[in-house]
Amino acid sequence: MQDFLFIAAAHFLALLSPGPDFFLVARSALAQGWRCATGACVGIALANGVFIVAAFSGVAILRPGSSLFIAVQLAGCAYLLYLGWMFLRHAGNSSLQMSGAAKRATSWRTGLGMGFISAILNPKNALFYVSLASVLASRHTSGGWVMLYGVWMVCAVLAWDMTVALAIGNAALRQRFTRALPVLERLSGGMLLLLAAALLVNLAATAGH
Repeated sequence: MQDFLFIAAAHFLALLSPGPDFFLVARSALAQGWRCATGACVGIALANGVFIVAAFSGVAILRPGSSLFIAVQLAGCAYLLYLGWMFLRHAGNSSLQMSGAAKRATSWRTGLGMGFISAILNPKNALFYVSLASVLASRHTSGGWVMLYGVWMVCAVLAWDMTVALAIGNAALRQRFTRALPVLERLSGGMLLLLAAALLVNLAATAGH
């Protein structure tokens, strides 16, 4: 349960920092309304599901202790350190102001496709889930728990993006979120650095045996 709470917290804090997927949902909600934006939300969640399955399956087939296994873990750790540092370094520099791009009507299916493409082409998504999968593999997490983590993260992505789609059109809420961004980004960076430290400790303990 402790591992679940740690993984869930790290994942959720990472969601709070705006990225390409966040701005796609925000732009869709402002331009076409929240109903159309839900299509993008579902597409993003599906792409995250693909990454989760690929990452967890890919790490699961690696033999523990092998050079490739250790390389994957070190790469994941390096990415977590980089991402955590970037969050801390650029905390407070993000903006929720939308560009003046032309607004045009799009269907729910178009939003679904746009959301999926946006998320599936974002390398940060793949690297983040490989990093989490490396942590779980290093702790010899059972298949049942891994499945639960995967389902939880897909649902968390969908729930968060749906919340953004519903709330982003509200000017007061958008201003409050903008003010809270620096704190949220610092929390995200700190949690990612802790996750990387936990992975390094597990690697060092494994190498010492």
